[in-house]
Amino acid sequence: MAAELTAPELIAKHRPTLDQALEAIRTRAYWSPHPEHPKAYGEHGSLDAAAGKAAFDALLGTRLDLGQAGTDDWVGGEISPYGIELGVSYPHADLDVLLPAMKAGQPAWRDAGAEVRAVVCLEILKRISDRTHEFAHAVMHTSGQAFLMAFQAGGPHAQDRGLEAVAYAYAEQVRTPESAEWSKPQGKRDPLVLTKNFTPVPRGIGLVIGCNTFPTWNGYPGLFASLATGNAVLVKPHPRAVLPLALTVRIAREVLTEAGFAADLVALAAEHPGEGIAKALATRPEIRIIDYTGSTSFGDWLEANARQAQVYTEKAGVNTVIVHSTDDYKGMLSNLAFSLSLYSGQMCTTPQNLLIPREGILTDQGPKTFEEVTADLARAVDGLLGDDARANALLGAIVNPDVKARLEAAAGLGEVALASREIGNPEFPGAVVRTPVIVKLDGAKPDAEAAYMSECFGPVSFAVALDSVTDAVELLRRTVREKGAMTVGAYTTDSEVERAIEEVCLEEAAQLSFNLTGGVFVNQTAAFSDFHGSGGNPAANAALCDGAFVANRFRVVEVRHQG
Repeated sequence: MAAELTAPELIAKHRPTLDQALEAIRTRAYWSPHPEHPKAYGEHGSLDAAAGKAAFDALLGTRLDLGQAGTDDWVGGEISPYGIELGVSYPHADLDVLLPAMKAGQPAWRDAGAEVRAVVCLEILKRISDRTHEFAHAVMHTSGQAFLMAFQAGGPHAQDRGLEAVAYAYAEQVRTPESAEWSKPQGKRDPLVLTKNFTPVPRGIGLVIGCNTFPTWNGYPGLFASLATGNAVLVKPHPRAVLPLALTVRIAREVLTEAGFAADLVALAAEHPGEGIAKALATRPEIRIIDYTGSTSFGDWLEANARQAQVYTEKAGVNTVIVHSTDDYKGMLSNLAFSLSLYSGQMCTTPQNLLIPREGILTDQGPKTFEEVTADLARAVDGLLGDDARANALLGAIVNPDVKARLEAAAGLGEVALASREIGNPEFPGAVVRTPVIVKLDGAKPDAEAAYMSECFGPVSFAVALDSVTDAVELLRRTVREKGAMTVGAYTTDSEVERAIEEVCLEEAAQLSFNLTGGVFVNQTAAFSDFHGSGGNPAANAALCDGAFVANRFRVVEVRHQG
């Protein structure tokens, strides 16, 4: 059957966007082709709010048949953190059938070339973008994010990260020319002449192991980086967050088919409850690339045991903010309060440890003691979340019982500066909504170290009193070196302190933000400009997104001809 989407048509449609993305990663300036505002959708084939909600509702209780090879059963069981059963069932795969079918589609995909692969990926992203409202509900009801965050982080921001990966993948592949005429002079004799052809070839099948909290945002970089470099991609979602990635796979398969390629280049690996297929999948010889976001323990296991694959991990770290001094005390408190509250702290970038000199800090409102700073921050969080409607819109829902248990246990680790409270959600009475807890710890006491040197994922933060800012800088160094960090923040008006903190982050490879007091927060990063993770400390062995994230997903094979 002839392709419905021809290469020239796709190139004409998407090459301008690809060129803009390439320029954006070169300049690191702000750019996004995906609108953040919900009202921007509803024209040119995209679903508006009502249509997107209707499309999501129509999925509930249905079977999502992807038509992929090797389907031997149907699985499901997702329950929204907001308390509703999704009732969607997905294909369960016989891997001995599915993986060979995926591999069979790779030669034609490889031969299509970097540009065609890139524009096919951009068509997939465009169709996902058109259904952002539908995806927002799918992300909301699998991750527990509040709707607007699910819309933005699960929609345009995730799509940006996918497009960024395609741009990096394309740039790395075209770094080497497709062909070269090689002529070596031989003095009086005829020169030695060779024609050389260079082809980017895929490593094999890429495995994307999805996470519960950000299924699309964390899933799209690896998916599109592998696909754009010629690899087939098997998506293994988190059992509690299948729907957003299943919809992604369905759209990808539709586009691949219309463009004349094998649909099984992208497939889903859903699992029975408790089946735990990730380890078996990750060590199969057909799997040559793995992208993983989740716990440190399983990430470490993958790095140690999936020896046949190139493994990219984003694990966990202990994110730290040093509070030394500020010329905008109110702005600092407001910014930190928002950072601690957003999505109930269920982000790998949320600050956990706030390192504050015991004698206090200097501010534009005069000196503030450690006790005053912690009390004022508690009041700032209380003020931000004092209205229950606004609190629900910021906090979302607790994603799983483990987070709730950590939150409840944290109050027993030290003196509570801000107690967590329960908030009802009138629209979703089954949602578990909790405000953050802030616990004060004395950094000089050995028994406090077990708390602040361990990741406590969720709405839990520790205000750690230290003897000096020098001690804070050294604790920052030790934390990043031993535990890793996805983000570091600092507040200081002292240039020497600033240099000391920056030096630690340069040496330990941690992404750093200074003196954020406005609408940019330490736990948010912008695609095309900000790097998410560095790949240089224990929190992650890769960065979203840089050349290293894509360059080893393919190899260049050279074919030489004489004459």
